[in-house]
Amino acid sequence: MTEKLHEFVESLKSANPEWVGDVKDALGEVTVTVPREHIFAACEFLRDSLGFDMLADLCGGDRGPEEDPRFEVNYHLFSTTHHKRLRLKVLLSEDDPKVESVTSLWKTADWHERETYDLVGVVFENHPDLRRILLPSDFDGHALRKDYPLRGYEPYSMN
Repeated sequence: MTEKLHEFVESLKSANPEWVGDVKDALGEVTVTVPREHIFAACEFLRDSLGFDMLADLCGGDRGPEEDPRFEVNYHLFSTTHHKRLRLKVLLSEDDPKVESVTSLWKTADWHERETYDLVGVVFENHPDLRRILLPSDFDGHALRKDYPLRGYEPYSMN
């Protein structure tokens, strides 16, 4: 089932070995960890050369304040030609949670990156309009970080 996906990973590695870090194969899915400085180039190659023409989802996660690197961004790519899915993962430190935006490759990344910025605090460099999308602009913090208070913080009264 994942044989074709591993061919895509090998093509990615052949194009530039620095683009491919760890490769995990689990439950019929393949995840490639890409160093953050190479995510844009790797995505562009997958789109233009291997047919991954759709960014199905992009999401961020907080692995926890005790983890290093603390944050991850997952790119769920789909090829409408090959009918295959491939996940890319970028790991980011708490000190520098920044990664290049892929909005110029896939327009749908615009809202996904804004949501990840809003809820997790990952900054997407060169994003055309990086601002909060779900929470008020004056909201303090990032609600999906694992160190955010469990009961949250409600600065607005609902009287």
